[in-house]
Amino acid sequence: MTDTSQPAKPPLLWQKPDTRTDARVMRFLAGDDVMLDREFFVHDIRASKAHVEGLAHIGILDGAERDRILHELDTLAEDFRAGRFILDERFEDGHSAIEARLAERLGDPGRKVHTGRSRNDQVLVATRLWLKEKLANLVALCRDTAAVCLDRAGRESLPMPGHTHLQRAVVSSTAMWFAGFAEAFIDDARRAQDTLAWIDANPLGTAAGYGVNLPLDREHTTRALGFARMQVSPIYAQLSRGKFELAALDALASALLDLRRLAWDLSLFTTAEYGFVALPAEYTTGSSIMPNKRNPDVVELMRASYASVAAARSEIEQLLSLPSGYQRDLQFTKGAIFHGFGRGLAALELLPDLLRRLQWNAPALAAAIEPSMYATDVAIEQAAAGVPFRDAYRAAADMAASAGIDRTPEASLAARISPGAAADLRLDTLFERLERI
Repeated sequence: MTDTSQPAKPPLLWQKPDTRTDARVMRFLAGDDVMLDREFFVHDIRASKAHVEGLAHIGILDGAERDRILHELDTLAEDFRAGRFILDERFEDGHSAIEARLAERLGDPGRKVHTGRSRNDQVLVATRLWLKEKLANLVALCRDTAAVCLDRAGRESLPMPGHTHLQRAVVSSTAMWFAGFAEAFIDDARRAQDTLAWIDANPLGTAAGYGVNLPLDREHTTRALGFARMQVSPIYAQLSRGKFELAALDALASALLDLRRLAWDLSLFTTAEYGFVALPAEYTTGSSIMPNKRNPDVVELMRASYASVAAARSEIEQLLSLPSGYQRDLQFTKGAIFHGFGRGLAALELLPDLLRRLQWNAPALAAAIEPSMYATDVAIEQAAAGVPFRDAYRAAADMAASAGIDRTPEASLAARISPGAAADLRLDTLFERLERI
């Protein structure tokens, strides 16, 4: 049976009758657009529906035309999700595919969908909607991670070495470790939420950056698409492209920087030399040549995920050395955000479950605490008793090897009463911050 949902290769929307196209030039211009637009396609359809409704409000479409186009756009979205419509190299990009489908199914009414829009307008609003979705996912993942960390910090507290300069320094605890990352991911969630609010501006109806001679109902499209506000200036809509993407990647980068440090800890803690942590078996893989090995590959790729975001950020930053107005250079922002968020969110999605299920090796943690790690306690106690701190510091250094006599890790942690330290973790404060996000 012939697949009638797949039209033949449509003509180029912008092609002039006396212009010959070169296949090599067209391949270069298209780049990865068709492949990337698969990611943004349903958002483009959603924005097209809002635009169609707006065109009906100003009399460009009558009610029957509006309803037929909206029905076909819904059908196209369903066909795309079900694999009945495939966005492939027959199309220049996702936007031309939408128009080709509507023209094939509806004729002239379908050809009206582009009225008052440019392809740049279409990709700008589709990627803006996509970024909002991804930032909302980022907020949720950071909140989930913080919640797991707070839960474990409140339920268990095993003494463990606290490291500075990669050297064992003082007595710490698993509760302090979890509380530290809880606060980090609370801040990451807040930053992602603030960034989402900042970019929550509707560019639909700004055309190629100078508006059009139609009274477009931009207030309607802002409401219909769930934007918090209209991006008023068409010129600023163009100036924001790349800048908003960069801000979204920065929010993602904040979370991945914390993930990278957490992953580094787990990479060290799972080594035989440390032996502090056992990971769930499915988060490790076997060696292809060493039958005795189970490798923490998931943790290592989590650690590496920041690199993709840094690369995406750098690519967009290099694109933005442009004058005002639309420039084709900005086409490359699509690939950058796709790869950056693809890698970054995939890593963060695995984190809450990993943190929930990792197991501490209490004997190994206890065995790693050595007498010199109490030297700071000795110095602080002497200073509290009236000895000038530098004198107490030198005396504690001289006796560091014996500083642990008659001391226990538990007592050291119980005496750590400064706000946020082991005896006063302030988990309720962190929980309240988390609840406000």
